[in-house]
Order: sequence, then structure tokens, then C-alpha cells
Amino acid sequence: MREAPRRPAAEAFLAEHGRLVEEALDRHLPSVDTPPQIVHRAMRYSVFAGGKRLRPILVIAGAGVAGMAPRDILPAACAAELIHTYSLIHDDLPAMDNSPMRRGRPTCHVVFGEAMAVLAGDALHALAFELLVRTAEHPGCPPERIVRAVGELTRGIGTAGMVGGQVLDMIAAGGPPDEASVREIHRLKTGSLIRACLRIGGILGGASEADIEILTRYGENLGLAFQIIDDILDVVGEQAKLGKETGSDVNKVTFPAVFGLERSRQLADEATRQAIASVEPLGPRGTHLRDLALFLLQRER
Repeated sequence: MREAPRRPAAEAFLAEHGRLVEEALDRHLPSVDTPPQIVHRAMRYSVFAGGKRLRPILVIAGAGVAGMAPRDILPAACAAELIHTYSLIHDDLPAMDNSPMRRGRPTCHVVFGEAMAVLAGDALHALAFELLVRTAEHPGCPPERIVRAVGELTRGIGTAGMVGGQVLDMIAAGGPPDEASVREIHRLKTGSLIRACLRIGGILGGASEADIEILTRYGENLGLAFQIIDDILDVVGEQAKLGKETGSDVNKVTFPAVFGLERSRQLADEATRQAIASVEPLGPRGTHLRDLALFLLQRER
């Protein structure tokens, strides 16, 4: 892609809103001294293991399109991050991906045991919906928006979304990779939550239906580009930058396995172009979304 990202602007946006999310997560998660302490330690261990906080920032960006201030959407943004973290805890379990490392340190089940990792993930899942409902504390967010946002999140993470993608991923593991499978797996497993985050932000912020549709198209293309780059980095990325062993997806259906590295890069570029094109009707309101798409295309971890 010839168009260069406004990298400092994107980095500043991610850093500023990442700090807001980090502070809010610390407020909303039970302390390690709150009984039962062990599960709260496991929850915090996983949530504060690092990460880009991309999903909560996309909730904030979606609400920003409608003019909602970042601090007013923080409970819902934190909900998105808790859902993402719960899914990682469960994906890492021996019964799933059996991953010993995540974000540069031992995974939750390695430190706390399998049973406690399952419970920590369950607890994060429950807390996420509690926080999403707490958006109602903002006086400008009527109950019908909350109900719609809850529906969006449940669809995004259920069998028609993230969970369904994980099921297909497990079924396809070790089998011959094919184009239809890799697209469907990643549309559901990764793309559905990214799409939901943007829609939830728009819905809670009071965006018009036209703007929510723009956020939907952007999210679908951004999710595709993000996953393709993730697959590429698993092949070529440096282990220290990724925080996990490279080649950890060697037995999975990935874009490089199906298309090869060069074609995968082209597909990521195309999806990014489509994401950027989809937000053009927003004018200046789409600047941060455009910058994020370009920035994520060139990420190294």
C-alpha cells in the first residue's frame, strides 16, 4: 500500500486510550485481596499480561464516531477486553491449543492450574456483561441501546461468532488447508468480535444506522487484515516481539498455509484498503479509524 500511515497519530491514539482502558480495568476488576483471592489473582494475571487493548479502543472509536466521550464508554470498552482475555485463557488450555506462553510469560493454566484457568475465564466472561450493562449509568445512554449492545456482543462471541470459529479451527487442525475454511474460521474467530466492538461503540454512542453500517463494513475488513497479519507474523515474526513461540500455528489452517506469504500480504493490503474506503463517508470523523487500519497493517507484533 503506497499510502503511508500517520504513524505518530495512530500511536498516540492507541497510547492515550490504552491508558484509559488500563486504569478502568484496574478499577473494575476485583482486587487480589478480595475473596476468593486465587481466582481474582488469576483474572488479573491474565488481563494485565500486556496486549494492545485494540478491541476496547475500537469500542471507544466506534462511540467517537457518534460523538460520545471516551470516558463515558469505558465500561463497555473494558467488557470487550475481558471477553478477549477470557477467550485467550480458554484457547491456551491443554484441551484447546495447549499453549505454554502468552504475551511473553507463562499462560494462566501453567501458573494457576487448568481448573482455576477455566474459572478465571468464566469469571471474566460474567464480569464483561456486568460492565456492559453499567454503561446505563451514563445519562445519555437509554436502556434500549444497552439491550441492543448486549445482543451484539452475544452474537459476536457465540456459535455464530468467536466460539463457532474456535470449533471450526479445532475441527480443521491437521487437515488439508483450503481457502473457504481459512476465511470462515477467521471471519468468526477473530473478525466477529472486532466487528461487534465497533458496532457496540456506535450503538451505545447513538450513531445513525448509516454510520453503524459503515462501522460494520470497516470492522469486517479490519478483522480480516488483522488476522492475516497475525498469521504472517507467526511465520516470520521475532519470538521476542510476539511474546510466544513463532510457528505455534503450524498445525492450524492459516492464510500463509493456504495462500503463501506473498499472496497473504496482498490480501492483508486489500482488506486494509477496503476498510479505509468504507470510512470515507465519515469524513474527519473517520480519521482515527483510517490511521488505525494503516498502522495495524505494518505492525510487528
